[in-house]
Amino acid sequence: MDARSGMPQPPLLEVRDLCKSFTSSGLFGHKRRVTAARDVAFTIRRGEAVALVGESGSGKSTVARLVLRLETPDGGGILLDGDDVLARERRGASLAYRGRVQMVFQDPFGSLNPVHGVAHHLVRPLLRHHRCARAEARARAIELLHTVGLEPAEEFIDRHPYELSGGQRQRVAIARALAVDPDLLVADEPTSMLDVSIRMGVLNLLAELKRERGLAILLITHDLASARYLADRILVLFRGRVVEAGPSATVTASPAHPYTRALLASIADVSAAGRDTAPDESPGASPGASAHSSEAPAKAGCPFAARCPEVHERCLAEDPAPRPYDGRLVRCHLYPADRAS
Repeated sequence: MDARSGMPQPPLLEVRDLCKSFTSSGLFGHKRRVTAARDVAFTIRRGEAVALVGESGSGKSTVARLVLRLETPDGGGILLDGDDVLARERRGASLAYRGRVQMVFQDPFGSLNPVHGVAHHLVRPLLRHHRCARAEARARAIELLHTVGLEPAEEFIDRHPYELSGGQRQRVAIARALAVDPDLLVADEPTSMLDVSIRMGVLNLLAELKRERGLAILLITHDLASARYLADRILVLFRGRVVEAGPSATVTASPAHPYTRALLASIADVSAAGRDTAPDESPGASPGASAHSSEAPAKAGCPFAARCPEVHERCLAEDPAPRPYDGRLVRCHLYPADRAS
């Protein structure tokens, strides 16, 4: 909401029906087309966090790479402050776009060059994006370390990545992204490779940046608990499509789509058992079933039908369209469009 006019704030980022598919080589050289994103649409406003949630292979990281312009979509649009970026920048992301949309990667060690110290990683984007003069760059880098909670910053500035813990490295990666003063931060599983004891610190830092700087955040995660904590809205992806979207509190308190329920149930199962889900288990799958086994993509009907505990005849024959239900959008035949509210 715009404080001066009282009108809803226009979206910073608007994603319109993004589509992306890849060709993969199968057995005996047979090739098949794999759809990673299909008609994905959402908006993000300044100071808002939106989470894309789904299991491995759901397409959430592909959507992130499309927003970052690391991949070119097959169709759809990306608007930044109303500007159609794909139409204007046909040959790839401009330096200006990369300055406004920054990335925090999943692996904090892999994203930092071990040969160079912390100062190099922070000074380089400052100079590349003309955020300060060379004489001021080191002082500005120290300020960034203060911002992300690495104290005393004067000691951290000359360390190398291998001298830092995983949480400290991720804070350096966040500081590097903040160096260019972005409008949108794309965080791809930013806590998944960190110890459980320090994950909350990184999430709290992101929440503080969102609140105090008005930073927009696109959070990519398989963890609905992290999404619920940080994000204002959650989009649940299954096989490249949004199957449920709505306010975080609504989606997590009363999930509508069977796939969302399965994701939440998997969190409860991990908490109860004190262990991670086995690699060959996936939400909605029967015990021992593999998420990437012989289950073939449905040629007609709902893509989740093969794993859905509430499947019925219509699910096998007709692909559901998204429809409003209880303050969110859900793509499921359990909620007929003519009775949705």
